[in-house]
Amino acid sequence: MILDLVDEAVRSGARQAAACEILGLKERTLQRWRHGGEDDRRGASGAPPNKLAATERQRVLEIVNAPEYCDLSPNQIVPRLADDGHYVASESTMYRILREEKLAAHRERSRPAVTRRPREHVATGPCQVFSWDITYLPSAVRGRFFYLYMILDVWSRKIMAAQVYREESMERAAELFEQTCRRHALDPPGVVLHADNGGPMK
Repeated sequence: MILDLVDEAVRSGARQAAACEILGLKERTLQRWRHGGEDDRRGASGAPPNKLAATERQRVLEIVNAPEYCDLSPNQIVPRLADDGHYVASESTMYRILREEKLAAHRERSRPAVTRRPREHVATGPCQVFSWDITYLPSAVRGRFFYLYMILDVWSRKIMAAQVYREESMERAAELFEQTCRRHALDPPGVVLHADNGGPMK
């Protein structure tokens, strides 16, 4: 379809280069498509000249598994070796070898980081789960803003409260939440309040 569009533009008097530019293409790409679209590049013909020899690779494995280095990551091992005046391989090379040898596991004495999925809160009715945030509102003065604090009921999508303040602060946020609970006769500990990790929200 693109080839047809370019041909039509050229027949109408446009230059091929200009037509390609409008479509966001290079003329070379167009030429390749016209000749079957195959990529004739073959890549490197041999191994890179700076590839580690088998003995050097074995030396890297011996070092990363040595008792004094077995609890350290490559970005800690390389500087320590450099302090002693030795250079075996770069950090990225060590990481690559560890991955290839299936040794790229947690290497420190501390426990590996554990990611836990946050507890999900499901609203089955109104006033169970609220979501709130602060939005910047531009003023007539450049660089100065007003701040819209808004609380939304997740179940009904109803705006429970909205207030504009001159500053962004946790005191204002807490005050708005307390007013909302009083206005709707809610027990604050019984309401789930969802927010991002902004300072005033926390």
